[in-house]
Amino acid sequence: MNRRDFLQLVAAGAVAGLPLDARSALDLSAGAAFYDAIERFGNVSLLHVTDAHAQLKPVYFREPSVNLGVGEAAGKPPHLVGEALLRYFGIRPGTREAHAFTYLDFERAARAYGTVGGYAHLATLVKKLRASRPGALLLDGGDCWQGSATALWTRGQDMIDAQKLLGVDLMTGHWEFTYGAERVKQVVERDFAGTIAFLAQNVKTADFGDPVFEPYAIRQVNGVPVAIVGQAFPYTPIANPRYFVPEWTFGIQEQELQKVVDEARAKGAAVVVLLSHNGMDVDLKLASRVRGIDVILGGHTHDGVPQPSIVSNPGGRTLVTNAGSHGKFLGVLDLDVRGGKVADLRYRLLPVFSALLPADREMDALIAKHRAPFEAKLDEPLATTETLLYRRGNFNGTFDQVICDALRAEKDAPIAFSPGFRWGPTLLPGETIRREHLMDQTAITYPYTTVSMLSGDTIKTILEDVADNLFNPDPYYQQGGDMVRVGGLAYTLDPRAKAGARISGMTLDGKPIEAAKSYKVAGWAPVSEEARNAGGEPIWDVVERYLRRAKTVRVTRLESPTVVGMQGNAGMAP
Repeated sequence: MNRRDFLQLVAAGAVAGLPLDARSALDLSAGAAFYDAIERFGNVSLLHVTDAHAQLKPVYFREPSVNLGVGEAAGKPPHLVGEALLRYFGIRPGTREAHAFTYLDFERAARAYGTVGGYAHLATLVKKLRASRPGALLLDGGDCWQGSATALWTRGQDMIDAQKLLGVDLMTGHWEFTYGAERVKQVVERDFAGTIAFLAQNVKTADFGDPVFEPYAIRQVNGVPVAIVGQAFPYTPIANPRYFVPEWTFGIQEQELQKVVDEARAKGAAVVVLLSHNGMDVDLKLASRVRGIDVILGGHTHDGVPQPSIVSNPGGRTLVTNAGSHGKFLGVLDLDVRGGKVADLRYRLLPVFSALLPADREMDALIAKHRAPFEAKLDEPLATTETLLYRRGNFNGTFDQVICDALRAEKDAPIAFSPGFRWGPTLLPGETIRREHLMDQTAITYPYTTVSMLSGDTIKTILEDVADNLFNPDPYYQQGGDMVRVGGLAYTLDPRAKAGARISGMTLDGKPIEAAKSYKVAGWAPVSEEARNAGGEPIWDVVERYLRRAKTVRVTRLESPTVVGMQGNAGMAP
C-alpha cells in the first residue's frame, strides 16, 4: 500500500477549510458544521489527547518553523514544517487546518481564528464525539500535570481533577514524575482509584524489577476486547532529575513490551494500542521491531501530525500517530473490528478551536474554582511585548531569547543556557506579559538558576551532547526536546556530522571560544542533586525582575546557530 492509498484509507476526506479573510469563520454557528464532518465509523472509537502541559485555559500555540529530520527521517513526518507539511498531507493553504498544523502567517491567522484548546472547550468536543461513539475511550498520553503556575502550586491537582471530569479512562506519564514518586503513587491510588488507569509497562522497581504500575488494561468496547499498553517516557531519570524517582527504572524495554503485547493477545485482545510517550521518531523505530501492535498513539515530541505513518514489521503493519500538545488537538481513531482483527479504520487529528466550541459549564466552573485562590498573582502585569513570543522549534524561540537575555543581564554572565523545552504557549504582539505567561514557560519543580565557570572545551561538550540527543540518526538515542537555547554564544552546527563533530566556530563577542579558557555561564533547570541542595534563585524570579525593568519586550535577533548541510530540508523553513 502506498502513501496515497493509505491516506485514502484512514481519512474520510479533509474538512473544508475557510479562508483567512472569512471572519465569519469565528461565528459559533459555523462550529457544528466544522466538527459534524467527523462522521462515526466502525465499532471501536478511541479519543487521544497528549502533552497538555497544564493549559486549562485557551492559548495561542505556534507550530515550529524548524523541525529537522536527519538520515532516514529527513523529508518524512514528523520532520515537515510549513508548506512542505501542507503539500505532504494535501492541506489547502489559508485554511483553519493550515493554521493549526503550521507556523505560516501565524500572527494574522491567530487573530482571525482565535485561540486553541482550553479544557472547557475540549470537554465540549469530547462530549460531542462520545455522543456519536458509544463506548469510546479517552486516552491521555501524559505531560498533563506540569506546565502552569496553578499546576505547580497545586502539585498537579487542578489537572488531575480536570482529567477526571473530562472523562479520561487511561493515561501514561513523563513530567508527572517530576512531582516525585510518592505524589504520583498517591494520585494513582487515591484520586484515580476506580476511574483512570495509569499504565506504564516500562517502569519497574530498581531492586527486583517488579512493575510499579499496571502494564496494560483490556477494556470491552461494544463487545470488542481492546488492550491499551502504557509506555512512559523511557529517559525520565536522565532528562529530568533522578532524585524524583530514585527507586524506579525506565527505558524503552522493547523485549518486555513484546511480552506484554503477546500476553494481551493471548488473553483475547482483538485490538492492541500502545499509549506512548516515547516521541514519534522512537515510536516509528519501535513499530518496525515489535509485532502485534495495531496503532501507536504517541506523544512527548509535540508533533501535530494530521495522519498516521504506516510501518511494516514481522507481524504485519502498525500505524504511528502523534497528537500535538497544549490541548490544541484531539485525536479521533475509529476502528472497524471484525473476526477478531482490525478490518478498516479512520483517523483524524482535530484542531480544538475555542471559538467554535462553547465552553462546557461544569468544566468551566472547575477551572474557575482552581484558579480563584491565585487570580491576583496570575494576573500581575510584568511587561508588554512588541514581538511574537513563542518557544517551539529546534533552536531559540523568541521567548527563549527573552529568558537567555534575562539570565545574562541579571546574573552578569556573558553566556546563558536555557533548556530546549517544547512546552509553553505563544503571545501575540501587543499583549501584556502577565505572571501567568512567565510561569507557563518556567513552571517546573527544579527551577534553580546556576552560575558556573566553564571551560571552552566543556561548553563545546555540552552543545555536542545535546546535538547528539537531537540529531543522532538512531532514534533510540534521541530523548526529545530541542537544542539548548543560548545567549551570547554563536556557533555553527552540522546535524549530519558524527557525534562530537557537529559543533564548530564557537565565538563570544566575535572572538573565538578558547578550549582552555574559563567563561561565566548562567543557566537553569539543573538535574543534579547538588544543584538542588545549592538552591539557586528560581528562574521565574530572575526573568520577572528583568521584565519589570524592561517594561517593553522587543526581540530583534534570535541567537540561533548557523546551520549547515540542511539546504532543502523539509524540516526547515526556506
